[in-house]
Amino acid sequence: MAKYLAQIVVVGVQVVGRAFARALRQEFAASQAAAEARGRAGKQSAAASSFTGMTVQEAQQILNVSTLKPEEIQKNYEHLFKVNDKAAGGSFYLQSKVVRAKERLDEELQIQKQDPLEQKQQQET
Repeated sequence: MAKYLAQIVVVGVQVVGRAFARALRQEFAASQAAAEARGRAGKQSAAASSFTGMTVQEAQQILNVSTLKPEEIQKNYEHLFKVNDKAAGGSFYLQSKVVRAKERLDEELQIQKQDPLEQKQQQET
């Protein structure tokens, strides 16, 4: 009886191990494909995300913007900054998150401006 139980456990561990390894390979391949699809701007954006500690999506959620339009970002930033002012009874922590979100989105806009220029220069050479 113990022999069969041990065999069942060993087979179960092997099946789970193979499934885990397969899932890991698929995730790695999907990650590589996504990185290639994003191209150079994606690499710069990823570097900016790791440097600032905030993704573009997180920054968009904080500032409540769906697209990267400078006017909309500035408008929402000013409103949220005023609302969260410590003198008005707001939270310094939330105010700092608003500032960091604005910085991250401004950085992303800069990256998007640079990318078409670099592609144009590469095409000319």
